[in-house]
Amino acid sequence: MDDAPLDLEAKVRLLTGATMFTLRGEERLGLHPMAFSDGPTGVRGLDFTGGPITCLFPNATLLASSWSMETAAEVGSLLAEEAERQHIHVVLGPTVNLHRSPLGGRLFEAYSEDPLLTGHLAAAYVSGLQSQGIGACVKHLVANEAETERHGVDSVVDERTLRELYLLPFEIAVEDADAWSVMAAYNDVNGIPATEHGPIVNGILKGEWGWRGLVMSDWFATRTAGPAANGGLDLVMPGPDGPWGPALVEAVRSGEVDESVVDDHLERLLRLADRVGATGDGRTWRTDLPAPGGDVRREQLTRLAASGMTVLTNDGVLPLAPETSVALIGRPAIETTCMGGGSAAVRAPHQVSIADGLVEVVDGVMLMDGVAVRARPRAALPGMFTVPKTGEPGMRVRMYGASGALLADSVSAEARTVGFMPDQELAEPVARVVMSAIVPGGAMRVGVLGVGDGTVRVDGTTYDVHLESESDDIGGDFLRPPGWQTDVVLDGPTKLVADLTLAGWAGLGLVAEPTPPTDDEAIAAAAEAARGAEVAVVVVGLTEEQETEAFDKSTLALPGRQDELVAAVAAAATRTVVVVNAATPVLMPWRDEVDAILWAGLPGQEGGHAVAAALLGTIEPTGRLVTTFPAADGGSPAWDVVPTDGRLVYEEGVHVGYRGHAARRAPAPAYWFGHGLGYGEWEYGEVSLVAPSPAPIVQVSLVNVAARDSREVVQLYLQPDEDDQPIRLIGWTSVDVPAGQGATVRIHGDPRACRTWTDSGWRPLTSGRLYVARGLGDLRGELELTR
Repeated sequence: MDDAPLDLEAKVRLLTGATMFTLRGEERLGLHPMAFSDGPTGVRGLDFTGGPITCLFPNATLLASSWSMETAAEVGSLLAEEAERQHIHVVLGPTVNLHRSPLGGRLFEAYSEDPLLTGHLAAAYVSGLQSQGIGACVKHLVANEAETERHGVDSVVDERTLRELYLLPFEIAVEDADAWSVMAAYNDVNGIPATEHGPIVNGILKGEWGWRGLVMSDWFATRTAGPAANGGLDLVMPGPDGPWGPALVEAVRSGEVDESVVDDHLERLLRLADRVGATGDGRTWRTDLPAPGGDVRREQLTRLAASGMTVLTNDGVLPLAPETSVALIGRPAIETTCMGGGSAAVRAPHQVSIADGLVEVVDGVMLMDGVAVRARPRAALPGMFTVPKTGEPGMRVRMYGASGALLADSVSAEARTVGFMPDQELAEPVARVVMSAIVPGGAMRVGVLGVGDGTVRVDGTTYDVHLESESDDIGGDFLRPPGWQTDVVLDGPTKLVADLTLAGWAGLGLVAEPTPPTDDEAIAAAAEAARGAEVAVVVVGLTEEQETEAFDKSTLALPGRQDELVAAVAAAATRTVVVVNAATPVLMPWRDEVDAILWAGLPGQEGGHAVAAALLGTIEPTGRLVTTFPAADGGSPAWDVVPTDGRLVYEEGVHVGYRGHAARRAPAPAYWFGHGLGYGEWEYGEVSLVAPSPAPIVQVSLVNVAARDSREVVQLYLQPDEDDQPIRLIGWTSVDVPAGQGATVRIHGDPRACRTWTDSGWRPLTSGRLYVARGLGDLRGELELTR
């Protein structure tokens, strides 16, 4: 380390990324470059496409449904190992924004609608990750619950709501786990950009909470130099360019920003570097790690996914016996959605479909395709394409400049790529991309993804293509690109070539998949198959078209004719089980017509194994809902996600989710927050108040009266006496109880949930009713709280 002090330009240079996901080093400070990676579903690494193989974890809502800090800590620890493999210093997760409206497109990355549950799970995740010297980045600060107009929307939230709900998960993650970094969001909060929000960042996060970590911007979120630096932002991402650099140097020299502010930002950056092993001699990276697709990870990821799945209804048909004859029906059974769309996507070693998983363990499975679930073309799945001439998996990608010069000629292991990245080192910008691959013969659907004009050539036919941008979001066309496709019949393996002159920054890809049956054919065949089986298992769900970064939903209805498919099968089958392959609430107009419903989330790379384990009960699906399921569109206390004149007003205040339903701010839901049956059956006994303060401690006895061992999640809610105070979760505990046996447990309330924000600061809530519950739709005990 050189003892010579850095000049202002050198300090400022360190406060903007070096590339899309890396930071600069500085020999004079003994500082090594650092690498960040998107999370929290997996550690993707430094590349958006074609990067290294890495584990695909179950999505956040599925993991959260375990209501288990041990599970969250294990996930953090496993993600740290995946980061070690790729030499990543900081994983960009967890996401702790709340499920304010069920229309939020990115809710699959966030834990729940409840701030206490979210905060405790996040703290456990952070602890698991940072215990191995890998930094966590808690995101997105703050009031970032929707994706529509996300780069400029002003989230209008009163201070009480902001403090009690949306800041609370950050507070818990900072207070309980000392998260090493936090990400500032794209949106404004009450008229101030989140990346410039001094009252929140300097006043609350760094001031009131005394937090010593680093605040980085979301990617491309920073708009200014002086205001952002003064507002508490420490690091601008990505690089190498950005709004700081010379502009921030000039802001210091003009007196707009004091150099001590820059020094504080640098101190926080160096503290993060020291914590993750990027100073001094640097970090020694582990090499003794399980393979992403090996047996160790298969066991871990199957168990994590299956145990978080939630039994919504069950008349006794579940668990299934291995010898049961099953008609397995639905497009998501064959093409299971294992992850959401956007920056959380990773390149997994495999993605096990529900069909493959169930066939492994059930003797008699008749597999039937279902109705269409997608409205948009999507990039070809592995196995649908190979590189011309070499035959290796992947596609050939040639990139040309406006001059006509060939800039790059490479192979992408995926059927998608990008034509532009801020840190690409090319002789000139990419203007044209040619993608080619060999696709199988037979009835095929082929096409291209991107923005621009060009051609698609296959089997001697050339199609003209014009693809226009569909999003005003800076990353919208990149994360969910427009596409064109057509159906063809090929005599055998055939070369597919897409030649596109680019007209914008978008994701690029080739489309190749077998042409599916018509919906009418699928429904008729499914009903016929259901008549001949003991049990029909229908898999329905959403895809990354609905659950994705940069876009919100407009309805909770299942896409396509999936509801019609379920109704037809239920009318024909002796017994019907529905598996819902979705991370967030969907409408289920057929829920009274079927015998069981298993909510399976987005279950990660071992999804099919996990669903099979849950259906057969080899792993009990002990999940409890983390989000209230409305009974109809518009049936939530907070619904709209579309800003009006640039403002998204949180009019419901503190009455989000179950709080608003309980206060009759919305109709009764289909399924309450906290609901989940598992495979046990429980009788609750005496409930007693052990201590009233500083937060209630309640003791309860219960007995598992089922014929099998089971796990119960005992929940504790407080309904304060004041009229303007909604019911809220204040604590929970879980217990494993053998069949026929009992247990006595204590639930410790969290003081941070037993308070309210006033003009004078925090005030404890000292009176009201305490409820012991299996979800708010199933109350099992009641006590009066007085102090």
